[in-house]
Amino acid sequence: MAKSKQKNARAHAAGAPPEPPLPPEFKTLAVDDEPAPPKRRATAESMATRQRDISVSEFFTKNRHLLGFDNPAKALLTTVKEAVDNSLDACEEAGILPELYVEIRETSAAQLAQVKPGAGKGGKGGKASEAEAAVGPGPASRFRVIVEDNGPGIVKAQIPKIFAKLLYGSKFHRLKQSRGQQGIGISAAGLYGQLTTGKPVLITSKTGKGRPAFQIQLRIDTKHNQPDVVGDTTVEWPKEHGTRVEIELVAAYRGGRTGVQEYLEQTVVANPHLALTYVNPKGERAEFPRVTSELPREAQEIKPHPHGVELGMLHTMLSDSEGKTVKQVLVDDFSRISPAVAAEVCRIAKMNVSTPAEKVVGDDLERLHKALGLVKVMAPSATAVVPIGESLLIAGLKRRYQKAEFYISMTRPPSVYRGNPFVVEAGLAFGGDLPVDEPADIMRFANRVPLQYQPKACAISESVYLTNWRGYEVQQPKGGLPVAPMAIAVHLASVWVPFTSEAKEAVAHYDELLREMKLAVQECGRKLAAHIRARAHLERDAKRRSMFEKYIPEVAQSISDILGVPKDKAEQSFYAALPNFVRFTDEGPANGGNGGGGAPPGAAAAKTPAAKTLAAKPAPDPTPPPPIKGKPKARAGKRGEQLSLTE
Repeated sequence: MAKSKQKNARAHAAGAPPEPPLPPEFKTLAVDDEPAPPKRRATAESMATRQRDISVSEFFTKNRHLLGFDNPAKALLTTVKEAVDNSLDACEEAGILPELYVEIRETSAAQLAQVKPGAGKGGKGGKASEAEAAVGPGPASRFRVIVEDNGPGIVKAQIPKIFAKLLYGSKFHRLKQSRGQQGIGISAAGLYGQLTTGKPVLITSKTGKGRPAFQIQLRIDTKHNQPDVVGDTTVEWPKEHGTRVEIELVAAYRGGRTGVQEYLEQTVVANPHLALTYVNPKGERAEFPRVTSELPREAQEIKPHPHGVELGMLHTMLSDSEGKTVKQVLVDDFSRISPAVAAEVCRIAKMNVSTPAEKVVGDDLERLHKALGLVKVMAPSATAVVPIGESLLIAGLKRRYQKAEFYISMTRPPSVYRGNPFVVEAGLAFGGDLPVDEPADIMRFANRVPLQYQPKACAISESVYLTNWRGYEVQQPKGGLPVAPMAIAVHLASVWVPFTSEAKEAVAHYDELLREMKLAVQECGRKLAAHIRARAHLERDAKRRSMFEKYIPEVAQSISDILGVPKDKAEQSFYAALPNFVRFTDEGPANGGNGGGGAPPGAAAAKTPAAKTLAAKPAPDPTPPPPIKGKPKARAGKRGEQLSLTE
């Protein structure tokens, strides 16, 4: 303020009017004044009183979009998918050919969908109510999802934990191929149904003939992530064994690429041993009989591979091995490590093989982890991975694309990413009634489960986009999918599929995965190109053959007029020589040895006209004329041999 007064005094001495004083509300901004300290709104003690544990059920209640329940249509698909995956896993693990019954019933219009706009909001700009968030945009109704299987059933004591406790299961801690991984899916589906309708999940299960069938109603206590048994009864059930799951939820039933019908049709492609019955909300029934009675071989559980272990995981494994030496842990708890390899790892890490495992910390731990990555060991065993197989993948494609003209599939050798074994398969159906002027239909599978959302974020789709289809006689816009009457299926089988999220909608872009996918797709492309070129060759032969057959009668008539020979004899000679100039084959183009869908249209066109013509003409005498003495015998059917019409 003193500087301001001096400035006003100098201005007054110079004859200028003084500056007006600052208003009171701006005086706190003066240079020489200290700003007022902000008022404290909370203390460390008051903040500590508000800290508490967060249940995983509470977390996914507010973040259910992470699990695939972000809109009503997707919620319905996710519910069906999780129940079907569990049923298939249970049947295969028990060695039972799966027979599934899936039904979706529309019970009534959703009450939550009738919430008035703005109700439950905190004034303008407030957040939507829980009911509106549950329903989301678009029309929604109440549906009851029913999935019934003929699996081994579930022990009564385990039913509440399996269906009403998140992060509970048997597949997370073992390294073997399975559809489920995290122990979240079916419980999250029941949680979504509970949130949107308030109805409990109804489970009916029976473990064997002559044993009782238990029917249990479950809710999830979201605060404690614990099951709440609402009802428990014993019922009569004609099935010898199996499980029936019924979940009522607010959802939207839609068709198209991301619909339930599409998901089930793709499921039977990747699971040819599955017999499926599906009843949609309109009451329409669809039967998908199995095409093979051969169950996939059982996947074998393997131990962690040393090239895939991370530092924190290694520390945990060593800490939990009290009483063991480092060498014993390496040999017992890792795959492909023999005593000699374990000694080599310890030598590289500059560590004694007799060092107690629980005492390996700090720099010793880092050196040991680095040594595990440097030592040469065999790739992990592929017995933990069960691919579909080339013949069964073709059978699955024929199951869906019954009128395609060409099928091909191939299975890549086992490979490894982050120490996890995996196998990539690719299959292709071409021609027939598939649309000609539309992009190819891409089917993505991970451990035999169709992936229907986020195709642009998936490494499987990327492998198809990056393939140069023009080199395989197929049109392709720049950076797009091939445009052809074609369907492509790519399957990734692994002990741990690296999904981009908990919703399991897309595969992450690991270089090892992407490379194997591209190689599999390219191999199918090469065999497709051979088929397309062979078909084009047949079509050219058919065109040339048709031209010959068109003019043979006229030429024969002219020769008959000039030489005086019968027209029929001239025609017969021309038709007898015709196979020397054009191909007369009833076989279609090569199909790569994996089963084609019959001869292509070009082949049919090539053989039909000539076959009819030759059938109408008298067959030539197959007996060759006697050889002339002193000259070699002429070779019958020699290409370009001149016709003899005067003999």
